[in-house]
Amino acid sequence: MNILLNYVRKNPLSIMLLFIPLAFIAEVGKFPSLSIFIFSALGVIPLAGYIGESTEILAAYTGPKIGGLLNATLGNAAELIITLVAIKAGLIELVKASITGSIIGNLLLVLGISMMVGGLKNGLQKFDQRQSSNHALLLVLAMIALGIPSFFSASIGPETSIQVEALSLSVSIVMIVLYGLGLLYSLRYTNHSIIAHSSVVNHKAGWSKNQAILVLALATLGVVFMSELLVGSIEIVVADLGLSEFFLGIILIPLVGNVAEHLVAVQVAHRNQMDLSIEIAVSSSIQIALFVAPFLVFVSLLLGNPLTLVFNTFELIALGAAALIAVLVASDGESNWLEGAALTGVYLILGFAFFLLPS
Repeated sequence: MNILLNYVRKNPLSIMLLFIPLAFIAEVGKFPSLSIFIFSALGVIPLAGYIGESTEILAAYTGPKIGGLLNATLGNAAELIITLVAIKAGLIELVKASITGSIIGNLLLVLGISMMVGGLKNGLQKFDQRQSSNHALLLVLAMIALGIPSFFSASIGPETSIQVEALSLSVSIVMIVLYGLGLLYSLRYTNHSIIAHSSVVNHKAGWSKNQAILVLALATLGVVFMSELLVGSIEIVVADLGLSEFFLGIILIPLVGNVAEHLVAVQVAHRNQMDLSIEIAVSSSIQIALFVAPFLVFVSLLLGNPLTLVFNTFELIALGAAALIAVLVASDGESNWLEGAALTGVYLILGFAFFLLPS
């Protein structure tokens, strides 16, 4: 019992594993869809944490270069699984909203809270200005790539037309190539990845390499199962609560899939490691924009529910505002709690606006 209590103290999210059997019971017992949605959403959180932790441990065993590659491919695994299940179910607008929500959540909420917590604890914090410039360049590039299909589609044709799909596929190919070039540059010429954050876990985590692989496999299977329950209950929950599918996608789904990584960013900022905190938040946004979004475009064709990179006006405004204010805040290589409050405030304003949008 003492061993169990000590483990829970060190890993507080592990107590949330109890929601996994609760979600299964709710599904089998034909409980209300809201309870299935809540239990499965909460069950994803610790599983996403275990995916991240096992990936970090494997990265520590394999070295910084292969570790950076692991982080680059598995950094957003939980959210990627949820979106794949949603595409299979035909919830395309939910998927697009979750892409937008993940980017603005990392750039505004995670970065904002990290700067607030770190600034209140440590005062003015400094970070590598050259690295943040590299991040800013890729971030702006990613926002331009995501915006071009949306701006041009109105003149090219309907969103479901072959021409718009061809544009999305072409842009996706370029984005994935740029992502690969970014990986190559990071692995060959730098000690830090500009598209995947560095490992923050070491061998003292208590898992061997084989144990980390086993945990990664089991957690991934668990996320697949929870995602099926989560996505399967969304439409009924939307109808019962009067919430928009857009709000669930842009606010709730990204939080569920990334909360463990968000906590890590805040923790390292509290320990005055602002470089790493910014790397986690911004690299995750770049990864979603340059890899996850275009990857989903191709996979959606295989699943029979084509996804295009055409976002609505509200999503484009949110993406542009998030990228602009994040670049401005990080441009001087310094951060304080007031800048963090500004970032968080913008996220809350957007959240209120999204909540009030009609379903």
